Amino acid sequence: MKKWIILGTLAAALVGTFIVLDVIARRVAQRLNTVSRTTPYTPTKRGAALHSELFIADLHADPLMWNRDLNERSSRGHTDVPRLLEGNVGLQVFSVVTKTPKNMNTERNDDTTDDIQLLALAQRWPPGTWFSLKARALYQAEKLVESAEDSDGKLVLIRSREDLERLVTEREKDRGRVGALLSLEGMHALEGRLDAVDELHAAGFRMLGFAHFFDNEVSGSAHGVKKEGLTELGRAVVKRMEERGITLDLAHASRKTIQEVLAIATRPIVVSHTGVKGTCDNNRNLSDEQLRAIARNGGVVGIGYWSTATCGKDAKAIARAIRHAVSVAGIEHVGLGSDYDGAVGVPFDTAGLVELTDALIAQGFGEGELRKIAGENVLRVLRANLPAR
Repeated sequence: MKKWIILGTLAAALVGTFIVLDVIARRVAQRLNTVSRTTPYTPTKRGAALHSELFIADLHADPLMWNRDLNERSSRGHTDVPRLLEGNVGLQVFSVVTKTPKNMNTERNDDTTDDIQLLALAQRWPPGTWFSLKARALYQAEKLVESAEDSDGKLVLIRSREDLERLVTEREKDRGRVGALLSLEGMHALEGRLDAVDELHAAGFRMLGFAHFFDNEVSGSAHGVKKEGLTELGRAVVKRMEERGITLDLAHASRKTIQEVLAIATRPIVVSHTGVKGTCDNNRNLSDEQLRAIARNGGVVGIGYWSTATCGKDAKAIARAIRHAVSVAGIEHVGLGSDYDGAVGVPFDTAGLVELTDALIAQGFGEGELRKIAGENVLRVLRANLPAR
């Protein structure tokens, strides 16, 4: 009897600890993923009418990192299926974060600390994810699949060109669905193995980012210690990704990595979420030289919404960054990359995207240009990269 009392006490203590950790994780998510607008936004008539006709594609958001039901409208964070539909988003790229360093910054980080491990423990992720980065990626992929299965057809997984074309056609008749494409933020999750690309492909990943905030076995990060370029494994990864129909994402990549990937890539790449030095000069953002190189590749740069990307806290700052990127790279090579739910503050959540449409109209963009920025450029790249079926 004494043994069972002790075990019961330990179990109760463990449950209590997990409850406390979950509460802490929720508070952290709420503190980090803020929205600066506190009052309702009233769009212009022109902006609202045009926004309702756009196919909008967002190249980067991180809600899979947090324990939220994507099919429920939340008052926390930036994005979920109900708010994506309210914002008229046609395609959302859901990125998977597997490791971030303590005291993360844009200048210099090593790989010796792991805040996502703490988040996995706090949010009661499966034990296999506590020590394996690839397991964390596969777990979050499963979360997206389950969300799609439970969405009553509102969230549609995109794994092929056939899936994409079906989504585009169906949305012309019914805006009550949004496409979901799975992405990885940083190839440390490959755990140094080329065949992990095949495992991620089988799990539904159709975009992989080379680096996040630290250097890895594949490439250097713009925020790492050495900031070097592609390794031998990295060159093999580029080839394998193109063979599998996986889009190359150079967000967070070092300058040398960007140069070396563009030199060997045979398909258009993306920089899923970034700013531009022309309006916000810091180590996180792309130079004009890099913008031109990406344009020559046929790729697309997704302009982010947070202050490090834009040096501002409103839709006007995002629109200014987009205007500069277009003036340098050309209208065919600029898109949207919010970084929603990526531990950033933003001017509006995804339900309020019409605010950005108004800001872009105020920047002088015409309807045809807006359609390209909103999503047509991203569709072009995905059509060039995705496997046929």
